[in-house]
Amino acid sequence: MFIRRQFLSVAAGGVVAAALAPRLSLAQQLTQDDVFRDPDAPVLGNPHGDVTIVEFFDYQCPYCKKSYRDVESVVAEDGNVRLIMKDWPVFGDVSVFASQAVLGANEIGAYRKAMDALMATPASLSEDDVKRLLTSAGLDLSEIAEAVQRNDRKISDLLTRNYNQALAFHFAGTPSFVIGKSTFSGVLGKEQLIEAIRQARAV
Repeated sequence: MFIRRQFLSVAAGGVVAAALAPRLSLAQQLTQDDVFRDPDAPVLGNPHGDVTIVEFFDYQCPYCKKSYRDVESVVAEDGNVRLIMKDWPVFGDVSVFASQAVLGANEIGAYRKAMDALMATPASLSEDDVKRLLTSAGLDLSEIAEAVQRNDRKISDLLTRNYNQALAFHFAGTPSFVIGKSTFSGVLGKEQLIEAIRQARAV
């Protein structure tokens, strides 16, 4: 099951509708560029695609892992979709560790390889599991650790922005999606993803 909502009723770069005003202590209002064009967020799929899928996820979320291949498949088959996987580590310290590690891998050009390694296992993870999976994928842990240290502020700020955006959208958990002008909470199957992309293009 998933819940679909409409958003972004204003022009590109404009302020998102008041219905999406951040809750709790969040004072800012999101723009489309905040969500779709964060300069520090890695982009998969076609970086010049006409539709962007944003998924808020956690490396320990079994539903995120289950749907990851469907998301990948739809993006690859379409060929004109940007995919941004926004780390939202809600399952504790290991999730934060995993996010930092993969974002560190991004800094050395190994984002996709690192992400695939962690998303391939359905089980929950320990820090040792994360290290083992990355090593098995042929990645150098010391190089990743150095990259995380060099880019500590950049990675920390990105995770904070992701977290604040998830709150602003009132997402309750992972996975959650933003596709075009709609938000979705829960797993999206291939047909649902294809339909969401079609509707995004039709606007």
